[in-house]
Amino acid sequence: MANQDNNKMSREEAGRKGGEATSKSHDKDFYQDIGQKGGEVTSDAHDKDFYQDIGQKGGETTSKTHDKDFYQDIGQQGGETTSETHDKDFYQDIGQKGGEATSDSHGKDFYQDIGQQGGKARHDKDNH
Repeated sequence: MANQDNNKMSREEAGRKGGEATSKSHDKDFYQDIGQKGGEVTSDAHDKDFYQDIGQKGGETTSKTHDKDFYQDIGQQGGETTSETHDKDFYQDIGQKGGEATSDSHGKDFYQDIGQQGGKARHDKDNH
């Protein structure tokens, strides 16, 4: 809609019209190419902390706008995709790495505690 005061387009309207015109004259490859170039320029200009910060902000925003079902759905989809593209060796490898990382960051008390919790859960299940 034209600006009432001077019959000029607003910046928002000009941007929208420009975007529509560009989308009519360019194909998927064009957008993939400029996205690739933009990603490369951004990665050259920013460090690990930048990506951690925007990842943190994105995660917080997503958690405010999505519920448990959303996360279950995307987890299911990711798991299915991963299982289609990886074999048993992959899962053994990541299991090994996860176990090592956990043992490096937790002490004996942690394992005693989760062992007791597991034993109690099994006992409760068997007696109900």
